[in-house]
Amino acid sequence: MHLSNAIFLSMIELFEYIPSLSCFHGGFKSNLLNCSVFPLGLQHSAGVNCLSVLKSSEPDNCSHLFTGSRDGTLKRWALGEEGATCSTTFESHVDWVNDAVLVGGNTLVSCSSDTTVKTWDSFSDGTCTRTFRKHTDYVTCLAAAEQNNNIVASGGLGGEVFIWDLEAAVASFTKTSEVAVGDSSNGINGSGPVTSLRAVSSSNSITSHTQEPQGYVPVSAKGHKESVYALAMNDSGTLLVSGGTEKAVRVWDSRTGSKIMKLRGHTDNIRALLLDSTRRFCLSGSSDSMIRLWDLGQQRCVHSYAVHTDSVWALASTPTFSHVYSGGRDLSLYLTDLSTRESVLLCTEEHPIQQLALHDDGIWVATTDSSVHRWHSEGLNPEKVFQKGGSFLAGNLSFSRARASLEGSTPVPVYREATFSIDGIPGIVQHEILNNRRHVLTKDNAGSVKLWEITRGVVIEDYGQVSFEKKKEELFEMVSIPSWFTADTRLGSLSIHLDTPQCFSAEMYSADLSISEKADDDKINLARETLKGLLVHWLAKKKHKFGSQSSANGELTSGRSITVLRGEVDGNSENDSVVYPPFAFSTVSPPSIITEGSQSGPWRKKVTDLDGTEDEKEFPWWVLDCILHNRLPPREHTKCSFYLHPCEGSSAQILTQGKLSAPRILKIHKVVNYVVEKMVLDKPLDSLTTDGTFGPGSVDGSFRSAFKPRKLKPSIEILCNNQVLTSNMSLATVRTYIWKKPEDLVLNYRIVSSR
Repeated sequence: MHLSNAIFLSMIELFEYIPSLSCFHGGFKSNLLNCSVFPLGLQHSAGVNCLSVLKSSEPDNCSHLFTGSRDGTLKRWALGEEGATCSTTFESHVDWVNDAVLVGGNTLVSCSSDTTVKTWDSFSDGTCTRTFRKHTDYVTCLAAAEQNNNIVASGGLGGEVFIWDLEAAVASFTKTSEVAVGDSSNGINGSGPVTSLRAVSSSNSITSHTQEPQGYVPVSAKGHKESVYALAMNDSGTLLVSGGTEKAVRVWDSRTGSKIMKLRGHTDNIRALLLDSTRRFCLSGSSDSMIRLWDLGQQRCVHSYAVHTDSVWALASTPTFSHVYSGGRDLSLYLTDLSTRESVLLCTEEHPIQQLALHDDGIWVATTDSSVHRWHSEGLNPEKVFQKGGSFLAGNLSFSRARASLEGSTPVPVYREATFSIDGIPGIVQHEILNNRRHVLTKDNAGSVKLWEITRGVVIEDYGQVSFEKKKEELFEMVSIPSWFTADTRLGSLSIHLDTPQCFSAEMYSADLSISEKADDDKINLARETLKGLLVHWLAKKKHKFGSQSSANGELTSGRSITVLRGEVDGNSENDSVVYPPFAFSTVSPPSIITEGSQSGPWRKKVTDLDGTEDEKEFPWWVLDCILHNRLPPREHTKCSFYLHPCEGSSAQILTQGKLSAPRILKIHKVVNYVVEKMVLDKPLDSLTTDGTFGPGSVDGSFRSAFKPRKLKPSIEILCNNQVLTSNMSLATVRTYIWKKPEDLVLNYRIVSSR
């Protein structure tokens, strides 16, 4: 779930974190909470943006593949002869993971649309060791120096390029660990009183002391006026090349950030770059469908390769820089000899190709799909591929390959099937919040339609491949409950966002939720009970670790003070901490939360991994106020005003002269009871409170004890707009679907003859 003065909960196909509902531009909305109801599993649920292979140094040990996805997670796969096993999920980013590189084997570096760069212990259980917040917009690409384990470069949509010395950053952090201006793996950045909590399943744990060091400033390569999409660095980390929407390749001295040269020739965005180990040659792939080879010594393009028919998004070269593998939007993976210009279509994917990673005689291919495939590549001896036939000479004009495709001379792929696949799961692409405000209907990119119960984070119905629109019509209910959350599916999962105070506007009677532990007429606040279900483990561990003390009002506190705003005490909940069945989340596949406290950036953690030691400042104030102190913010429009008159021509007596007021969720059968009480009892209209609201006697039906034996109970019908209302309708439902006017609701009653 996500709390920001808002909350978010995420499950495997349910939620995502979107600050201010706008993907981190401008930060979190201070009263937003995001919730993700479905726990993320061992598979990606959205397109894979990046790949990195770590080869085993020992013959008996397995190699590992690291993948980063649009679902916001990275995963480590142990590669064996029998297949690939997901050994760890790295979860701390709260938006798309756009790129990842390995540094020195033990450190994984990733970047994200959440504007952060993060470092991880690559062989941990998902531990984020550092978070760097220097970019002002999405971070799109990274580059690492193979022979210098300390140097990593990052670029993003803000036109910023930073070169990070990881060792210097760690040293600076050690000296200034008392004070930090960056954020940690749990997102602390001192950005002000903004909070966000999101539930998403995660294996990540909050790591303390992971702030960006106060004294460290990365080298900045200044010059880009527009977005940066590609970076590459030489082995020693002394030379950096960058490209983006300016259509030019820029070359930098990465030690100082100074400009060396700018290379022009592409006619569209540059999306992929490679540097050879000698620092002499650079390869670039562009949205103009061209691959260009640049001689940096001569500062010019020496070859152009018209291989693709659409944008080139990914490049990978052989160790000697003699051949290049390329893929992109045309779904095709080509192998090209840079000297002879001979090209061959290696294979075709079903989705656009995002990134490539060579691994011995194979090549891993990441696409906009959630699955990853490995194909034969003959990377150690690429000439073997050309011996299979089907090669062609790459042109040097961008339209040449496109023209050949139109003329029917498209090459035949050498390989038809991948040698290995790591399957993902279909991502959610469509959703509809149903009228009962507890169920969400979703459709994934495989066409499967499912019904989720968001207050428990589970699929309650899997309808298979059916019409989404027809199923939505079938599930329509004529009920009116305030909208207490919003949803999105940007990460391939269903994301639920709660925004205070709106999230506390929805209430239901316990009888309607089948909560047998409470009286039928007890009102249940959906957001409050959902928060209790999410944080029940945190509360239990907090009480166990620190003990709890009762305040004067009997509220649970931790002994540490927090600042709260004035709100309403929820008198119906009686300070109980019991989690009722409609709000119980699974402990086998628990959701995770993303939250941002009053003095921290966003952090993400599985709800069952919260150990009670988390600082209260890392949570939104309103969540703590609700959970610890039983306080809800002031709410509007919880009452419904209406008039109650006898039907025209009816012999029924006039019971009231003025306007009445009752909870929006009050059922029509309660109105019937009220009318009956007034008709049967020989007493004045004292069951109305002085402000015109229903009094306790008429609401809970206890008036029966006051009946006089000589009076018979009449049979009453309630009407609106001449339509007889069913007993289970609420006032809100009647107003929305029957009355349909902005004026105060008018109800009529009449006596029905006994049958």
